[in-house]
Amino acid sequence: MTALATGTAGFLARFEGLRDQLPGARRPWLNALRADAAQAFAAAGFPSRRVEAWKYTDLAPIAQAGFAEPLTAVNGDVALPARIVPARAVFVDGRFRGDLSNLKDVPFRAGSLAQHLGETQGRLGALAGKGALDALNTMLFEDGLIVDVPEGVDGGVLELVNVAAPSERPFAFHPRHLIRLGRNARLTLIETTTGEAAAPYLHNPVSEIALAEGATLIHGRLQQEAASAFQLSAVHAELAQGATYDNFTLNAGARLARNEIHAALAGPGGACHMNGAQLLSDGQHADTTTFLDHAAPNCASRQTYKSVLAGRSRGVFQGKILVRQAAQKTDGYQMNQALLLGPEAEMDSKPQLEIYADDVKCSHGATVGELDAEQLFYLRARGIPESKAKAMLVEAFLHEAVETVADATLRDALMGAVDAWWTQQEGLAA
Repeated sequence: MTALATGTAGFLARFEGLRDQLPGARRPWLNALRADAAQAFAAAGFPSRRVEAWKYTDLAPIAQAGFAEPLTAVNGDVALPARIVPARAVFVDGRFRGDLSNLKDVPFRAGSLAQHLGETQGRLGALAGKGALDALNTMLFEDGLIVDVPEGVDGGVLELVNVAAPSERPFAFHPRHLIRLGRNARLTLIETTTGEAAAPYLHNPVSEIALAEGATLIHGRLQQEAASAFQLSAVHAELAQGATYDNFTLNAGARLARNEIHAALAGPGGACHMNGAQLLSDGQHADTTTFLDHAAPNCASRQTYKSVLAGRSRGVFQGKILVRQAAQKTDGYQMNQALLLGPEAEMDSKPQLEIYADDVKCSHGATVGELDAEQLFYLRARGIPESKAKAMLVEAFLHEAVETVADATLRDALMGAVDAWWTQQEGLAA
């Protein structure tokens, strides 16, 4: 049996052992949903590199890790990241911690998905894909964040904190987040992930985001998992007429990370921005894969992804824009750029356009290169130390992506994470 098949069998055995203990086990509709997901996961298994979408990312290390033991509840103290905003929902090992959260003053409903499962029939699983990893999440999720912002309400800023607690045993958690904004509602959601575990762990979150007519969601994501971690995340967003989804994802942690974003512009006049950065150190692998479905006319999309790779690291960007026949007057732009800080760093880029409409404006591009020697010499010649000169050039390289973030709080948090990453690189080089 191959490693991927062994890993698949391990998770299926875990599901069989836990299925009567999972939240919602007494709800027939949810039992059926989980059973269908288990069947789909068993049929597909962990994707191998022979699958085109996984050509550059090998999941064998995850399959070999043996995440077979059930999670135990974490009730003690854990180290939380610095507070970004007062309103926050905290999840430890994928489970809601009300004692660490602060949701009392938010002008919308937010809380534990496990406590509101009775309200999610027909909604849970409506947007998520049918692939193996979405099925794995549906099969084993225990909790997650549920958010409902009513029509016309400006929800302000909410921080979603995900923490992996200290552990010496391999473990996995699969949170499911459901976000829904009513007509003309607004929200800024800042999602942070950190970990303290020394042992390997798998964080496999899936988010389903539904934006009603005229709604606006700014969604920032800071991935700073422990060095032992694997993160396989997927976001599925659907935009109604005139809605806006503005996503920025910063990948700076984890041994292996796969960030998938699937967005559907389902109504006319919508706008989708999917931007981000990958900051990779020696031994890290990060894969950003996007799929943008232009299904309605007069919609605009922008994608700018930057990668900075140090040591022996590998980055991947796969971005596809689909313009359906009905999506006339589409305006789509995609750019992926990578900066290699050493000879052993590697970047794979695969931009794609698939267009069936004849009145569109679409473009994409990709570049991979090193720090500009002339620019570095120019700065050094003016008395700037080499480490500071390199930091200035890296910051300038990332600026185009980060400046797309409209929310100042989120932008400051992202730049703080970039500075911390660069400080770490300087420490490793010293």
